[in-house]
Amino acid sequence: MAGSETVELIIQGDDFGMCHAVNQGILTAFVDGVLTQSSVMAACPWVDEALALVGEHSIPIGLHQTLTCDWENLRWGPISGGASLVDPDGKFHSTVAGAAVKVDPAEAEIELRNQAERVARAGRQLSYLDVHMGMVCLPAYQAVSDLLGLPFLYPGLTSSLSFASVRSLSDKPASEKKPWLIGWLEGRSPGVHLLVTHPGVPGAELGSLTSPGSPVYPWAEEYRASDLETLTDPEVRRTIEQLGIELVSVATAQGLARP
Repeated sequence: MAGSETVELIIQGDDFGMCHAVNQGILTAFVDGVLTQSSVMAACPWVDEALALVGEHSIPIGLHQTLTCDWENLRWGPISGGASLVDPDGKFHSTVAGAAVKVDPAEAEIELRNQAERVARAGRQLSYLDVHMGMVCLPAYQAVSDLLGLPFLYPGLTSSLSFASVRSLSDKPASEKKPWLIGWLEGRSPGVHLLVTHPGVPGAELGSLTSPGSPVYPWAEEYRASDLETLTDPEVRRTIEQLGIELVSVATAQGLARP
């Protein structure tokens, strides 16, 4: 059991279920790397594969509550319906800001409940809730958190978890990721820390998600490929072991203050 001087680290992979390349990246980062949990996108086209991998490899998961979709060439929409939830193409709004002013909280709650139910029907257990891209509808997130009795990963709700630190690996330059991560690991104080990542296997699938001119283009392949490379780097694992950092998930963290 973790003591008061223990450094506990959750390394999360977002977007499980978005596409095959992301599913394979998360699996590889979990099996061969230092990933400890993943957030599932239940409204996305490859969620069935993701949920099968969860069962096969005992991957701890949360629900990546999804009310947006920013890709040009991979579009998904609500599994519950709801006129306020969609753009003219019938898919989710492409930006958090756009969704925030259009989404009806009641329709958002129904959608997020349906997303959780999809995971439950597959026989998989959620241990937390978070959001895709950003905060769209706080009342819906709080209602679903209360209904399911699950904590929320980020600040803003009465059910929000409290971490010693929360950082993202993904948007740093590829050449800087490993040295940054090793330096960050060396500076961790006792407590539970959260590192958010987006691993994916590079190739045509990720490269074609959106056009090179899109502001989110680096998120398609560039950030994900270098996240995967960093998370599976042997030096990263050696550093974690040498520092005595305990790799945990939300479900197993002993020092996590829960609401």
